[in-house]
Amino acid sequence: MGPLAPFQQEDFAVLEVEGLDARMDAIKRIIRPKLEAYGQHFSGFLTTLTGEEIFPHVAKHARRSVNPPDDTWVAFASNKRGYKKLPHFQIGLWKTHVFIWFAVIYECPIKQEFGKELKNHLASIMKEIPDHFVWSIDHTKPEIKKHGELTENELQTMIERLINVKKAELLCGVNIPRDEMINLSKKEFIMLIENTFKTLLPLYQLSKKVYSL
Repeated sequence: MGPLAPFQQEDFAVLEVEGLDARMDAIKRIIRPKLEAYGQHFSGFLTTLTGEEIFPHVAKHARRSVNPPDDTWVAFASNKRGYKKLPHFQIGLWKTHVFIWFAVIYECPIKQEFGKELKNHLASIMKEIPDHFVWSIDHTKPEIKKHGELTENELQTMIERLINVKKAELLCGVNIPRDEMINLSKKEFIMLIENTFKTLLPLYQLSKKVYSL
């Protein structure tokens, strides 16, 4: 299928390999080439979409010394040196599903101000995010909340947590179950990623607005 091929059973199986060294070796061999290809392709797409130069960052899992990573990803941000302190996009996978996110994680210094912007636009966010999209409050855990099942008060609580809790995070995007993922064509997968990023663009723009306040 070529370098932009969708994730397949062998990719998900990597995240079930026992032991840090063995799993890291499998990630580097099997998954990382795909992540690097997605990084090259979608950094160009996101540069056009956002109007600023976007750089890819493939997860290295460098600090791990005992536990193997449960997920792996490529992140996209407007800084060549890193992404964790910036609002960013991600494509990656757990053993159960693929994720496509817009993310503001705990290292980001504008979390509080961004949370306040989200609160100001809460009604339009509730309306404009599609029902099948999901939210997460911790990028290290697979648990999510489906947008279509959230009340406005529940989303507001998640946003207020972002404002008030030092380690809080907020991510929005889509999860694609393993069984669905392996049946997608290359064209379908690329279109799914592009459409997801387009849908998430207003959240990214709100986060960027904070820098000019």
